[in-house]
Amino acid sequence: MKSLFEQNRGTYRKRGDCLIHNLLLSESQENNIGIYGWWHLRYLQEHCKLTSINLLTSGELIEYLPDTDKQTQERFELLVTQMKDTQGITEQLKAENPIEWVGIMNCIRQKAEEIVITELLIS
Repeated sequence: MKSLFEQNRGTYRKRGDCLIHNLLLSESQENNIGIYGWWHLRYLQEHCKLTSINLLTSGELIEYLPDTDKQTQERFELLVTQMKDTQGITEQLKAENPIEWVGIMNCIRQKAEEIVITELLIS
């Protein structure tokens, strides 16, 4: 008798004496996940293996990762805007001194990314 996993065309690979599920996302599902979703998936797979497997086998992972990616991207953009406004970074600075503007914006983006990674992806 086939397991529910096998009935849904799931396959296994052998590692030592154990059979391990081949858990993969389809190509169309992968296209809906952005960089933050992939980073969060990697974190789950490395540090929260049971959660990762539960999300995948329940079918929730394909909705969870794009949603996590979207929330993280929105938070990132909000932080960049807030930091830019707080530091007085304007389009005028961009026009007058583009090199300085790029340097400041790179620092702002790096800091915002550190914050969202800590807040949303690994918590």
